[in-house]
Amino acid sequence: MHRSLVLYSQPADPDHFRDYYVNNHLPLVMDWPGLLAWRYSFDVAATKGEAQYFAVFEADFADAAALAAARSSPQGQRLAADVVNYATGGLVVIDYPVQGGYPVQDGTG
Repeated sequence: MHRSLVLYSQPADPDHFRDYYVNNHLPLVMDWPGLLAWRYSFDVAATKGEAQYFAVFEADFADAAALAAARSSPQGQRLAADVVNYATGGLVVIDYPVQGGYPVQDGTG
């Protein structure tokens, strides 16, 4: 599996970011070809001090080639072009292959 992680910095207007993201941007995400799973949060916290990021988004694809194909698709191009409509604080995009992920035994089983 291959993941794309997006870290959003504090926007100029947090309420606009949340509203636009949920009502306009995420519907575009759902049309992304090859997307296996996605998740997001506005409740980003740091273990110490103030959180550096306002929001986070994760998208999972079968492999790096599937992510590249999704990005170059018409839907991926629309998704990328839409970012300027809400992410006024900037963002960082990190892509990586996912390894591990075995279920943790909780001792109840």
